[in-house]
Amino acid sequence: MYWDPSKAIIPWDLPILNRPLLWYGFLFALGFLLAYAVLLYLLRHETAKEVKANAKKIADNITFYGIVGIVIGARLFDVLFYENWYAIQRDPWSVLKVWEGGLASHGGVVGILVALALFQKRHRFCSWIHLLDLLVLPAGVVAFFIRIGNFINQEILGSPTDMPWAVIFGHPADRSFPVPRHPVQLYEAFYYLAVFAVLWFLRKKWSRWKEGRLAGLFLVLIFSFRYLIEFFKEEQSWWFYGSPVTMGQMLSVPFVFLGFYLMFRKARWL
Repeated sequence: MYWDPSKAIIPWDLPILNRPLLWYGFLFALGFLLAYAVLLYLLRHETAKEVKANAKKIADNITFYGIVGIVIGARLFDVLFYENWYAIQRDPWSVLKVWEGGLASHGGVVGILVALALFQKRHRFCSWIHLLDLLVLPAGVVAFFIRIGNFINQEILGSPTDMPWAVIFGHPADRSFPVPRHPVQLYEAFYYLAVFAVLWFLRKKWSRWKEGRLAGLFLVLIFSFRYLIEFFKEEQSWWFYGSPVTMGQMLSVPFVFLGFYLMFRKARWL
């Protein structure tokens, strides 16, 4: 399949912003909107009475903290682990140009963990680990839409393949020659959607689960897959070209261990 869509939804610039409306930004926002709806549902139906009474306010605050944490963490990780530092030294302001630079998903997870810790310290309506359990379902929704946006942007490319479902990207983000590649963005997107569906079913047993188990399972499922899918990707990090392991694999390992810790800490499996 040959794939070369326009990155813009509309062919003209938006007023005031003087920039077009891009598919990636639209899908990013849509993912957070739907994630907000999922979080609001969980707060209204599957939490204590005092939380249900203030569900919308809590959802608004968590979403704000989460978006800020994800964007800052994802950008910092991209700069630290993926970008060419020499190019950044020539243009330090490029670090702040989120709309032009990359976002690293591992950094997004770290960012939201820090943001939740700050939120819990200020509001204290539940434990930090219980907050993680609440947010893994919305997180799966956001991850799905972000990877669809990556597919439209022709970025985070898969390795060349002769499989019948291979995709030829007409204008790859890395300016490489168009060749048939694994559509790894779609592999990830639909896997994340499947994880969301599994956890949505398992949440019905939430009351019998020790706090953190749902979040732990999410981390193990997501980052074990992230480790494996890297075998079908081109290296994204400027520092790891030619290495037998990828930066994505190196960064995924700590999250897998954190997931197992949350699943099995100090108690038998329920």
